[in-house]
Amino acid sequence: MTLFQRAHAIVQAKANKALDAAEKPDEMLDLSYEQMLDQITQVRRALVTIAASRKQIELQEQQLQHTVDHLQDQAKAALSQGNDDLAKEALSRKAAAQAQIDGMEPQHVQLTEQEQKLEQTLGALQKKVNDFRTKKEVLKAQYSAAQAESSVNESVAGISTTFGDSGAALQRAQDKIATMQARAGALDELLQSGVLEDVGGDTDDIQKELDEAGSAADVDKELAALKAQIGPGSSPPQLTSG
Repeated sequence: MTLFQRAHAIVQAKANKALDAAEKPDEMLDLSYEQMLDQITQVRRALVTIAASRKQIELQEQQLQHTVDHLQDQAKAALSQGNDDLAKEALSRKAAAQAQIDGMEPQHVQLTEQEQKLEQTLGALQKKVNDFRTKKEVLKAQYSAAQAESSVNESVAGISTTFGDSGAALQRAQDKIATMQARAGALDELLQSGVLEDVGGDTDDIQKELDEAGSAADVDKELAALKAQIGPGSSPPQLTSG
């Protein structure tokens, strides 16, 4: 494929795409229906023209046949009067008129056949148009329904996107709150355990004395408990160094 052919193909493809986007099914259906009606009109006009031609030939044939019959009568009358020459002239004119009738007959037959074919064509077209009209209305209704459904779906899709964005924002807020709550809980535990109180290393003297008194009281309680377990007559074990 040459560069020119490729460029032509691309332009054609873009043109077809633009036409597809511009086309509306309901308008295309109406246009097709109008074109079919135009075809019927053309067939009807052709049928009228052919029928008129056939009728004209039939009238001419009738007039000529009338002439033939009249000349036949004149020939008989001339013979009855003994005028052979006049009878011969009448028969000669009769033959000429009959020849015209015979010459018209093939055209008459041809026009009759064409008329019959056009009548069949017209009947088939009318049936086709009637069927198309019914289908057209159904398709237009389906297209309108599809348009409405598509519009609703697009609206729903837009709402869903908004809900999705709102949900994401809500989830981020919940995560942030949970993080803050966890941090506050951890700080509370650290404060209660006293870990954060010793960070500065500035515990005052009164607190030290209170802590030492608490420790001495705990030791005295544990010693009293041991004495109660051992009893009054037992000798205490000797403490040895490490």
